[in-house]
Amino acid sequence: MAEFSLDEILADDPLELLGEARAKAKTLNEDDRLLVSFEEINAFIEQEGHEPKKSANMSERNLFSRLEGIRQNPEKIEFLKPYDSFNILQKVEINSIDDILNDDVFGLLENENSEDIFTLKHVPKNSDIVKPDYIATRKSCKNFEKYEPLFKEVQNDLKTGKRALAKFENEQEIYEDEFYILKGVMVYVASKGRLVKKNGKTNTRLYCIYENGTESSVLMRSLSRELYRDGKRVSRHEDKLLENLQMISKKDSKSGYIYILESLSIDDKISSIKNLYKIGYSTTDVKERIKNAINEPTYLMAPVRIVTVYEAYNMNTQKFEQLIHRFFGKVCLNVDIFGDDGKRYTPREWFILPLDIIEQVIELIITGEIVNYRYDEKNEELVLINTPHSIY
Repeated sequence: MAEFSLDEILADDPLELLGEARAKAKTLNEDDRLLVSFEEINAFIEQEGHEPKKSANMSERNLFSRLEGIRQNPEKIEFLKPYDSFNILQKVEINSIDDILNDDVFGLLENENSEDIFTLKHVPKNSDIVKPDYIATRKSCKNFEKYEPLFKEVQNDLKTGKRALAKFENEQEIYEDEFYILKGVMVYVASKGRLVKKNGKTNTRLYCIYENGTESSVLMRSLSRELYRDGKRVSRHEDKLLENLQMISKKDSKSGYIYILESLSIDDKISSIKNLYKIGYSTTDVKERIKNAINEPTYLMAPVRIVTVYEAYNMNTQKFEQLIHRFFGKVCLNVDIFGDDGKRYTPREWFILPLDIIEQVIELIITGEIVNYRYDEKNEELVLINTPHSIY
C-alpha cells in the first residue's frame, strides 16, 4: 500500500472538504425568520379562507405545525401581534354563544342581507374559486424615510386636537392618502388600485405603509374587515380639507349643486323626527336628481321636498359635502332602510338639526372660517373656539 505524507493528503482535496470552514453571512435574524414564516401562514389564510389544518397535504400540514408551535410560545405571540391579520393568535375563552359569535374571524356568521341560514355565502363551489394573482404579505418598506414624517405629523395632529380617531364603519371609508389605526399600528393608504366588481362585490388592491416600517399590498375588503373588528379611522386635518375646496380656473365653471332636502315620508319613524334634513351635492339639476327618490334608499324610499339649492362655481363640491358631513357627524340620522332589492342600507346624508344652523355652516365653509367653530348638538348652536379643535 502506498504511503502518503500529511501534506500530500491535504493537497489532494478536490472537493475542499479539508479546507477552512467559511462562515456564511447571516442575512436574517431570528425575528426576521419568525416573521417570514408567520406571513406564509397569513398568506395561506387569505388565499384559502381558513387556518392551515393537519391535512394530507404536506405543505398545509407544515404550516399547521408551525402555527401550533407559535401558539405555545408566549414570546413569539407577543412579537407577532402587530402582524396577526386574522386574530389567529388570540386566545378566546368560549363561555357563551356570544363568545362564539364574537370570535367569527372570517365573518362566516355575518347576516348581511338577512338571508336564510342555509344560503352559503362564504363557501364557493370549487369551479367558482379563483386564486389571487399574488398574496398580500407585509415586508420591510425600503423607502420608509419618505413616509415617516407623515406619520409623525399625524401623531402630532392627534395630540393637538387637529385630528381625532373615529369609529370605522365600512370599506366606503377607505380613501387614498388617508390614515387608519389597526390594532394599535397606524396605517397609511398610499395608493388605491382600479376597482373591480365580481359576484356583486367591489374590491381592489391597496398599497399600505405601516408605522412600524413595513408595507403590504392588501385587498380593500380584507383591510376593511380588520379595521371594523379592531381599528379606527383617523380624521382629516380641517385646514387641509379646505385647501382644495376652491379650484379656480381661467373661466368660471359651474361645479354642481349643494342642496338641502326635507323628507315627505309617511313612515312614523321618519315623519316623527323634527328638523331632519338631507345635505348633499349633485352635478345634475336637483329636480332631475330626486325624481326617483321614492325608489332610492338614500332618500329614505320616500318623496322629498327641496328646501334650498346652492349653485357652486369653481368649487370641489364633493369635498364641500364631505366637510359638512364631518362637521355634523354627531347628529347624523342612524336608521336602517330596506331597498326594493331587499338589502339593508344606512343612509349617511340625513342630519337632525335646525335649518338655520345648516345655512350658517355652509357660509362658514365658503369663507374658510369653519375651522374656528364647532357644533354644540345639545344646545343646537355654533360655538366659537379659540384653540385648535377637531370637528369630527
